[in-house]
Amino acid sequence: MKTITLPAIAALFIITGCSSTKKLVDPPPEVKPVEKVIEKVGADGSSFLKAIFITEKGEIAGVRAEYAWLKEKYPGYKRVSQRLVNNDKKPYDVVSIETTDGVKKDVYFDISGFYGKF
Repeated sequence: MKTITLPAIAALFIITGCSSTKKLVDPPPEVKPVEKVIEKVGADGSSFLKAIFITEKGEIAGVRAEYAWLKEKYPGYKRVSQRLVNNDKKPYDVVSIETTDGVKKDVYFDISGFYGKF
């Protein structure tokens, strides 16, 4: 039986650790965001304080809920970018979009309920 050396194992961890696990995919049309998010009073996604809270417990389902919410609130929007931001020791997804009438905006999602959970 061959033994795997420590440097080979370390190289494997480095290679796999450098790859991104977050993929930007649009959700399937059957996702219903009303059941997947909590819109606190005054929450419209326009800032950290008004972030939309995602209730999903896994990363894939959580990101899908974000996109479903965007699709419902901004039909026909175009996603420009998405970034992970920490604010006040909490993780947020900030999705930059362009609405159908050309308005560019950032939408904030509180992802503390699912971030890092698979």
